[in-house]
Amino acid sequence: MKSLKYFLFILTFSISAIFSYAQVKSVITKVQKFKPPAVKTFLGINQNGASVTQEEASQAITLPLKITDDKNNLYTIDSYQFLYRKKGVVQNEETGKTQVTFTIQADRFSTTPLPKIWFDNLKNSFQKDEQLHFFDIVVKDKEGRRFFAPELKITIK
Repeated sequence: MKSLKYFLFILTFSISAIFSYAQVKSVITKVQKFKPPAVKTFLGINQNGASVTQEEASQAITLPLKITDDKNNLYTIDSYQFLYRKKGVVQNEETGKTQVTFTIQADRFSTTPLPKIWFDNLKNSFQKDEQLHFFDIVVKDKEGRRFFAPELKITIK
């Protein structure tokens, strides 16, 4: 009985030693370094920093977001975030005076233009100094490589 225990101990130790020394060969493949192209972001004809009227904003919000390079190649949008900086008024409880404040409504999207419910709620309700901000825009090239496109911020005048 004692020799059987000794034999099983040696056998278990030997098997575990064999498995612990087994090595998995890993293959390292070199990936060519990717330099994203210089692209521009458009909403209609508007680029980052544009200032538009309330009517122009109501029309632009229904248009698709477009990303192009200097050769006018169009890139597929994978996802983006949209933020609407909305103007509001609050009354100070102590003084009774009203003051302008801003709130935000934002979400992440994977299709462009914005969903119908968004532009139905935003359309024709824009006020001076509000902003439409498209950011974290991820696009794909023809080979499926993803990269960030520049943000687009439009201010209502």
